[in-house]
Amino acid sequence: MSRSGFASRSYHTRGLVLRTHKLGEADRIITLITPKGLVRAVAKGVRRTSSRLGATLEPFMEVDALIVMGRNLDVVSQAQLRHPYGQQLVTDYTSYTVGTAMVEIAERLLEADADSTDKQYLLLHGAIALLSKHRVDSGALLDSYILRALSIAGWAPSFTICVKCGMPGPHEALHVQLGGVVCADCRPSGSLAPHPITIGYLQALLTGDWDTVAEAGPRAKKQAADIVANYLQWHLERAVKSLKHVERT
Repeated sequence: MSRSGFASRSYHTRGLVLRTHKLGEADRIITLITPKGLVRAVAKGVRRTSSRLGATLEPFMEVDALIVMGRNLDVVSQAQLRHPYGQQLVTDYTSYTVGTAMVEIAERLLEADADSTDKQYLLLHGAIALLSKHRVDSGALLDSYILRALSIAGWAPSFTICVKCGMPGPHEALHVQLGGVVCADCRPSGSLAPHPITIGYLQALLTGDWDTVAEAGPRAKKQAADIVANYLQWHLERAVKSLKHVERT
């Protein structure tokens, strides 16, 4: 390929490695989330011990990559490490499983809604960066990420006003399929009645009010986690496999 041909078929992008798959004896298929969309590309020879890209193109690593467009799959020509989040996450099982759930959710949402890629990228990057610092309860961070990611995708829940009539709360009932709290007049069958603290906790997760999140007890966290998981499954129309491996404290 000539230099002009190479330049016309290549592009630079920053990206966060979501997952990798083995290909042949020495290659891997790398899935990246970038500000412009999902990218699946072959990283040739990265499984060889002599490869300089092997440690860079691992899950949760943020990289600057040079990608060459191919007929079937693009090819990662170069990759420079921006943030080694994976190095911090692999040392802690709980953080690692939470990170795995986040990237699976991000990929699912982007497959359904490619228009919000830039916002989903920034949200996931921020969540992974915070997760790698081990400063916030990982389960709470996961639930906050899910609620925000769903909001970006157009499925923002409401925990302060009735989702049917718009009456300001607080309200005592919550309906997962409707997307939030409902007043007494609008409450349909099948509504939940979580503790009022749980509803406040859900709102804090949605807005990133970490002071309120830190004050929540185990009961509120458990109720909220179940509600968030059900809300996610309702919109994705299937379960997120990695969620079942997340350990809650």
